[in-house]
Amino acid sequence: MPAISVLVKPASGNCNLNCDYCFYCDESAKRQTASFGMMSIKTLENVIKNTLTRAEGFYSIAFQGGEPTLCGLDFFKKAVEFLKIYNKNKVQIQIAIQTNGYLIDEKWCRFLKENNILTGISIDGIERIHNAYRHPKDKGNSYKKNIEATKLMDKYGVDYNVLTVIHRAVAENIKEIYKDYKAKGYKYLQFISCLDPLEEERGKEEYSLTPEIYGQFLIDLFDLWYEDLLKGTPPFIRQFDNYMGIIAGYPPESCEQNGVCGIAYTVEANGNVYPCDFYVLDDLKLGNLNYDSLETIDKKRKEISFVERSYYRPDECLNCKWFKLCRGACYRNRFTAKDEELGYGTKGLNYFCKAYKRFFDERFDKLLELTNYVMGR
Repeated sequence: MPAISVLVKPASGNCNLNCDYCFYCDESAKRQTASFGMMSIKTLENVIKNTLTRAEGFYSIAFQGGEPTLCGLDFFKKAVEFLKIYNKNKVQIQIAIQTNGYLIDEKWCRFLKENNILTGISIDGIERIHNAYRHPKDKGNSYKKNIEATKLMDKYGVDYNVLTVIHRAVAENIKEIYKDYKAKGYKYLQFISCLDPLEEERGKEEYSLTPEIYGQFLIDLFDLWYEDLLKGTPPFIRQFDNYMGIIAGYPPESCEQNGVCGIAYTVEANGNVYPCDFYVLDDLKLGNLNYDSLETIDKKRKEISFVERSYYRPDECLNCKWFKLCRGACYRNRFTAKDEELGYGTKGLNYFCKAYKRFFDERFDKLLELTNYVMGR
């Protein structure tokens, strides 16, 4: 077996926030069983044992939700224990967690630091924008909780990045948001385009990100980052870093920018395995790590042609001068055959195609300049 990447949802879709745009709430509602509850310690052990013992060279495990911290600190201490026990092949292990930050306190920070756990914390810009769509169930202020969490992580030296969902309000206010992030000293930024409900017409929600708005967002964010990079003080922005890597001849580490779905294992709280975080759906279940081997799970992935279906891009895409940079982007944002039948767009074409074309048309020269500059250094 090669390197293995596992994404675990130990709390299933359970969360202490109600976010209006939550793609996982939408996915869960489209399953026969919306929530699989909290992962048991036995299932946690089986997940780690049946994946880590098959890895060679490198193994990554990330915990996501819902909100994974709802499982409690003791759950994650057991995870670290199992990782040590079952690392029979002496592979390099990377542990990560994605959190809304609401439960992060000093005990959590000490644990994250001591175990070198890379932490992603969800912040959607400034307070008025963040709180507009991210609603704590206890009626608290999620933005203030986030800021308190980042200050604690700074205090304890936790490695963290800020993950921002690019919905309409974030995109239209990115200049103000970038300035605020810079003032707060955030060094690692990840921007994820907001997803509309699965198998529904895109662009109809209040928060929806349209190609026109996204294209302007990419240009505005890039210009801010470009200015800081020339000063020698840029934050790390995953998307732009990947583009420069592609230009320099390196493979992208992001599956979105690879253009083809990767081999990953998304594991629900009951041990069910799915091929992607964006497709945790009944008809795409690959097996269960409590009783199925990785070989059985991978065989099912092949049978349903999950990866293979992402190979298709229409001629309009393949013949585009920016194809080598864009590669069709994330499959989740491509039009399906059903979309084409309904007149929404050409099968296989990315919903954000116009955004990418505009960005590369207007900023490729600077991307190339920066790539040469960084490679020269």
